[in-house]
Amino acid sequence: MKNLLALAVLLLAAPGFAQPENAASPEVKIKPKRSGFSREARAERRSARDGSLAPDTEVIDAPTTAVLDNYGYSSRSRFYSRGGALQYLAFGVYPDVNLGASGAIDGLGGDEKHVRLRAPTAQVKWRFFEGDAELPSLAVGFDGQGYRYNAGDRRFNHRQRGFYVVATKEIAVPGFQFHPSFNVSDFDRNAVYGSLPLSLNIRDKVALLVEWDNIANWSDSRFNAGMRFYVTSGFHVDFAARALGAGGFYNDGAAKGSERIVQLRYAASF
Repeated sequence: MKNLLALAVLLLAAPGFAQPENAASPEVKIKPKRSGFSREARAERRSARDGSLAPDTEVIDAPTTAVLDNYGYSSRSRFYSRGGALQYLAFGVYPDVNLGASGAIDGLGGDEKHVRLRAPTAQVKWRFFEGDAELPSLAVGFDGQGYRYNAGDRRFNHRQRGFYVVATKEIAVPGFQFHPSFNVSDFDRNAVYGSLPLSLNIRDKVALLVEWDNIANWSDSRFNAGMRFYVTSGFHVDFAARALGAGGFYNDGAAKGSERIVQLRYAASF
């Protein structure tokens, strides 16, 4: 009896007896490892490296709704009248959210005798609506950086943009975009300013930039125009003129007239 039981066990354990030859083998599923980033985050990281142009987050002075990709960063250096320099750093900390900081240095270049570093300020932008065929994209933000410091009044002659809302919409032809916005520079005064910028991208080689900025009354508004050269996908060079046709002086003796600026911008991703 023991020998018969042992023989039965051996027959049941044999492959040919336990499973027919034409039976399908059970599918083995292996759970993939988690990458640590969401699918959307990985897609944004790929898009930042595929050779496409870095987004134009501003026209000349006025913002657009464009933001850096998640894990993206940019450095923007502006050189302007009387040896002034303005440096921006920005980071894509979340999808459609950018954080940044900036600082101005007066008298850095030219024949100015005194160099002054102004207090740094912060920027934030959130594009909360991507837009579609009918509606523009929309973004809100804050920019605390002023321009051309007035030591006598202890404030900037060109006030900071403050809180703003901006829309961007392509119109008429590909690459031609309209970026209207309004902003409140100082909540103590509650004055509302407007901006009407236009940009035209020509074959990803050069962009024409025009903006009517700081619109509250005719005397304080500024008309700016320039060109942006896309040297590489991540390195852009701007040449522009600000406050065209303006006249008079501020109370510190600085001219309100036009000035030429050069701006260098580099953007990449981690």
